[in-house]
Amino acid sequence: MTSIPASAPHSLSPRALAIAGWIAFVVTGAIFFGLAWNVSSHDTIVSIDAKVAAWLHTHAVVPLTHVMMVVTHANSTVAMTAWAVLFAVILWRMRERYWVASLALALGGGMLLNVAIKEAYERARPHFDDPFLTLHSYSFPSGHTAGATLFYGVLAAFMISRSRSHGRRAAWVAFAILAIALVAFSRIYLGAHYLSDVLAAACSSTAWLVLSLATVRTIIHRRMERRA
Repeated sequence: MTSIPASAPHSLSPRALAIAGWIAFVVTGAIFFGLAWNVSSHDTIVSIDAKVAAWLHTHAVVPLTHVMMVVTHANSTVAMTAWAVLFAVILWRMRERYWVASLALALGGGMLLNVAIKEAYERARPHFDDPFLTLHSYSFPSGHTAGATLFYGVLAAFMISRSRSHGRRAAWVAFAILAIALVAFSRIYLGAHYLSDVLAAACSSTAWLVLSLATVRTIIHRRMERRA
């Protein structure tokens, strides 16, 4: 039997959630297109990207490099797929079919979107004489950051929906933001991406996350109305 969002304990206003979600969609979408325009036209952001990448590479220290390697590998495509499957199994056993569908649409569709954007812009990755990582795929936007945004975004949304405490909700939001920021920083620090790559990935994936959650919620509500 498919569980419905209304069965989860929460006191958040659906209207307020919808407004906040669509505001996030518009803002992050606008930021993404602004970044994409600047990258494609080789505007100021490209110069900033190069300076940030060069500074981080020059000031890298061995202990931090090891930590960033662990972070980036723990959030790779393979690792994130494993985390998502584990989370989906837990949700399925909890009979949270709505959230399984949300996770599948958000992560699956979002990563396909990321690949499509990479192919559209074909931006080369940062280049160093002594690189920490050597990758041959395109740079814009960051796949690691996209995956982290989508996975931790769904995780935070689920946990927020299960909590009545404003403090716990705020803690989950903070956790998701910090986790995404850490993954994004690891990619810039290791020379795999530019600053604009990770910002664009976070923005495009947030917009897709909002669409995914809204789409599945709408489908569930329509099924409920038909059964009523």
